Amino acid sequence: MKREALRVEPISSYLDRWGSPPGSPVTRAGNMIFVSGLPPFDPETGEIARVPIERQTELALEQMKLCLEAAGASFDNVMKCNVFCTSSKHFAAVNSVYRRYFPIDPPARIFVCIPEWTGPFDIEIDCVAVI
Repeated sequence: MKREALRVEPISSYLDRWGSPPGSPVTRAGNMIFVSGLPPFDPETGEIARVPIERQTELALEQMKLCLEAAGASFDNVMKCNVFCTSSKHFAAVNSVYRRYFPIDPPARIFVCIPEWTGPFDIEIDCVAVI
């Protein structure tokens, strides 16, 4: 089965401009979809948004939604999410936003604390989906 790397605009252009490491925002192979963790880009400017964790979480999940849609899927197809965050102090705030995107039968998930990112943000969320 061959991997298909998808460009997702405007996210792919934001990543190109930011000089991100090699990777695609989303890849698909057969019925499997893999969405990369992405920094919280400001949808108006394409710059990394320096906003509170609640807004960073919303931006990360809205970008995930765009990637899923580009691959022919939706949040209903998500099987697992990995949440990477710079502090356990953000756990409750992240959960309050996350619940709005997965209100019923949420996918499997982990919340991992990391020391820092290479940019000025606190969260990335990736996922695996099937269609």
